[in-house]
Amino acid sequence: MGYLQAMETSRPPDPLRGFPTVVILNVAWGELDALGHVNNTVYFRYFEDARIAYLDSVGFLGPAVGTTAGVGPILHSTMCRFRRPLGYPDMLRIGARVTEVEDDRFTMEYRVLSAKLAAVAAEGVAVVVAFDHSRGDKASLPVTVRTRIASLEHGVVSDRTERRKPRGR
Repeated sequence: MGYLQAMETSRPPDPLRGFPTVVILNVAWGELDALGHVNNTVYFRYFEDARIAYLDSVGFLGPAVGTTAGVGPILHSTMCRFRRPLGYPDMLRIGARVTEVEDDRFTMEYRVLSAKLAAVAAEGVAVVVAFDHSRGDKASLPVTVRTRIASLEHGVVSDRTERRKPRGR
């Protein structure tokens, strides 16, 4: 085994391996609470940034292509497991992936990685439901969205993930 191969095998795996969408954000000073930590509510905005980038990549930010005008995503539920407190300054990588797809919904998983701590700072889960806004009721997940999710999730290269920068806040 050559020197470079030995270095590559001794490197720990990327905690965001398997996450097809990764957004990169800097912690803003205004996100800190009185104790100097990122406020717990801000983690949900980090998740939102990653979710929006993922939904954009599968064409489901608004009405899905090839569907009736009123079907789009809504957030059904979300949760966060806080592992380590974040502070300022720090650069974060937030990964998003879909772990389960059902008829009218899919489950997303998030992971927040801190450059400063070189560790996972939080993990989260969300359920996103297809919703027909014209009827005011849930709807079947559009076939185009299902296909794009499957394609995105199965296209993840084991040692590299796609890096996406979020839209401006």
